[in-house]
Amino acid sequence: MMLLRARGVYAPQEDTSFLLEALRQAAVPARARVLDIGTGTGALALAAMRAGAAEVTAVDVSRRAVWTARVNAALHRLPIRVRHGDVLDVVGDESFDLVLANPPYVPADRAARGPARAWDAGLDGRVLLDPLCARAFDLLNPGGVLLMVHSALSGVDETVRRLRDCGLKAAVVQRRTVPFGPVLRSRTAFLEEQGLIEPGQREEELVVIRGDRAEPAPGDDRAERPGARRRSGRARHR
Repeated sequence: MMLLRARGVYAPQEDTSFLLEALRQAAVPARARVLDIGTGTGALALAAMRAGAAEVTAVDVSRRAVWTARVNAALHRLPIRVRHGDVLDVVGDESFDLVLANPPYVPADRAARGPARAWDAGLDGRVLLDPLCARAFDLLNPGGVLLMVHSALSGVDETVRRLRDCGLKAAVVQRRTVPFGPVLRSRTAFLEEQGLIEPGQREEELVVIRGDRAEPAPGDDRAERPGARRRSGRARHR
């Protein structure tokens, strides 16, 4: 699929194609509501719409990315809703049947600025991963699925644990080892100093993590986050 890309917008790379494979294998449910986090050019949002989604919302913090995704959606005549901002603020209390996430996850020794906001994510690479994990349950409808891609440098076990703690069934469903791209090659000394890579290491493992929100049990109105009734008991009497 041909896509336009404005200067400074994250280009679809290995992680994008890897998540696209996972999307195809998961199969978009008929008439699904889909959320694409960190849409960039809109590649995954467009693929989800082509796969049969009824509605796709794509979100990015980059105004250039938002413009690019909107142009690509128009060129392909697909009704993608593209919104600007932090996804956890933009979507409010909306929930979805499928959430696709390719968030920034590269460890960095600097604050993310400009185009680097698409990949830099703090010293451990988890500045955005952790808040996203905390909200994942609420972003999904009962029976909904999260597919998230990130590097093993950013703590795969930590992501799986956090998703399980928030109430999802979570596991790594795909792994792939790829050579360092330009960003990681430019900061190998920092990564070695932080103990995130071995001396001389020039490959990283990418993973796709799947999180499933359970369907409601018979007689229940919805599948709840563990402990939700204890934390918000008054809601039962409204």
